Amino acid sequence: MKEFDVLVVGGGAAGLMAAGTAAERGLGTLLLERNARVARKLMITGKGRCNVTNACTMLNELIEAVPVNGRFLYSAFSRFMPVDTMEFFEARGVPLKVERGNRVFPESDKAADIVDALDSFAKKSGAQRLQARVTELIAENGGVRGVRTEDGREFFAKAVIVATGGVSYPLTGSTGDGYALAKQAGHSIREPEPSLVPLEIKEDWCRELQGLALKNVALTVRDKERYTEIFQDFGEMLFTHFGVSGPIVLSASSHMRDIKREKYELEIDLKPALRFEQLDARIQRDIAKHANKAVVNALVELLPRAMIPVVLRLCDIPFEKKANQITREQRQELALCLKRLPLTVTGFRPIEEAIVTSGGVTVSEISPRTMESKLCRGLFFAGEVLDADAYTGGYNLQIAFSTGVLAGRSVCAE
Repeated sequence: MKEFDVLVVGGGAAGLMAAGTAAERGLGTLLLERNARVARKLMITGKGRCNVTNACTMLNELIEAVPVNGRFLYSAFSRFMPVDTMEFFEARGVPLKVERGNRVFPESDKAADIVDALDSFAKKSGAQRLQARVTELIAENGGVRGVRTEDGREFFAKAVIVATGGVSYPLTGSTGDGYALAKQAGHSIREPEPSLVPLEIKEDWCRELQGLALKNVALTVRDKERYTEIFQDFGEMLFTHFGVSGPIVLSASSHMRDIKREKYELEIDLKPALRFEQLDARIQRDIAKHANKAVVNALVELLPRAMIPVVLRLCDIPFEKKANQITREQRQELALCLKRLPLTVTGFRPIEEAIVTSGGVTVSEISPRTMESKLCRGLFFAGEVLDADAYTGGYNLQIAFSTGVLAGRSVCAE
């Protein structure tokens, strides 16, 4: 059996970056990926557009965007920042653009361009690839010696990089294999939890609005136990059969920890560009314009049609009431509802629906300067398999790229 310098387990963002980086150094590198195609999860990120990184330029800002073990990533980020990620892809023929919140996407809006660039980088650097599922580490004398695959084949190397991802989106191959490999080497695992995940909501009226997308709304999250505001953002959200989803909801979910029934309350501002007094004046104009219509038909220029019956019920305003019969108190109650529409969170959706896994290999057992295990010589980790996760906006992929590069540069170092 041929022996390699480096075995990389997992062909996602971190694994491809690690394999290419190691092979670029002249190391004999074999990438083992269980799927026929690499980076399947990357293909579906950002609704198929791939939010490849965040164009923040300050290291501290980058670390602050990683609420779980951000300081652990200081060395990895220092050595491969978002600007390096952007230069990496643009040098390989993928023009990028920066959108709201410094989110970086390929100009083509095609995740496939990012995948193709990573795949080409690994191949052109000289990394070999094999479709195989790794199920066991081969270790001896306190160090890793190689891996064993599901069909019994053995591959040997001086170092192994585990970059298998978490457990979100299991159909893409993220099924927690890396946790089992880490445990074989004596590592402890923080129990995986969903992060960047849709939210289940108590209020039944959400289901009436299933499929309705709202743009340019503000979302606030409050911890009712601590009486504190923990999140506020502006953007898009979506009503579903279970509750709410969409970009700002996914971002909000990453700020919620130890979720318990009705611990968190959401507040939607449907008209964030208008102060309360301005909104009240706008409602007065709509009422005057449609004075003789039923109120349910008088608000069509103010709200999506599907929302009007819901809002009127919440304000206890009869649908058939003529617009010019609305009292001042009812009008102001309506304005208040549009500015502070409440929702009660009852739970996360299942981890299989999460974009990112929170939890993973305990980082105190890994060298932050090299990504090498402190428990098993020659064993390295990169990407989502680590217990480090960030807010939405391209930060999680930056973790994958930075840790992948650091592991690829650190293996077999003299």
